[in-house]
Amino acid sequence: MITFANVTKTYGEKKAVNDLSMTIEDGKVFGFIGPNGAGKTTTIKLMTGIIAPDAGTILMDGMDITKDPIAVKRSFGFVPDTFDMYERLTGREYLRFMGDIYCVPKAQRTAHIEKYLQLFSLEDAYDQQLRSYSHGMKQKLAIIGALMHEPSIWILDEPMVGLDPQSVYLLKEEMRAHADKGHSVFFSTHVLDVAERLCDEIGIIKQGQLIAKGSLEELRGEGDSTLEELFLELVEKGE
Repeated sequence: MITFANVTKTYGEKKAVNDLSMTIEDGKVFGFIGPNGAGKTTTIKLMTGIIAPDAGTILMDGMDITKDPIAVKRSFGFVPDTFDMYERLTGREYLRFMGDIYCVPKAQRTAHIEKYLQLFSLEDAYDQQLRSYSHGMKQKLAIIGALMHEPSIWILDEPMVGLDPQSVYLLKEEMRAHADKGHSVFFSTHVLDVAERLCDEIGIIKQGQLIAKGSLEELRGEGDSTLEELFLELVEKGE
């Protein structure tokens, strides 16, 4: 479970995240959407401990990210929207490095790597240097590495960007399966039709404030609007 309690982060005079409070229950795929600059990536940086909040509390599986950061970071896997890799490493060396970082036992590591290399069709590139990889191939490898320690919480920032359609489909299947095991998936996206079909709950952020949260049915009320229509209506209010 993920809990935000009155979380605020300010840059200069701008509140990038403004008194954010929400809970994402276990067993849910949660989609976090909003316009560019709304605070999505800042929220993710706060929950992963990359930056610290000015106020408020963030709990991951009941642990406070600011008080026990190492334990919390063991509980989640994080795939950022942009990533820097050691370009001279091969795919094999990169995944070995990630396995060592998370102290993943050899048998678990091997099974995970074999499964996802085949799933994402990366077997032929496994022993090639990362500087020869396309953006999509690096994205796949980052996903494999981030999830190697089988974390209970997945945090994915725009995870479909750069992936081919087959890989997008497979990743969505894995996200759904992870939540169905009773775990949490938190991901940001601009692809609203993906969020509409995949998410159990959706949160909409605007100018650092959460303006809506709930299932698509709850957000619709008695209407039959698409998520795109709801998003545009909510975001454009007051503008």
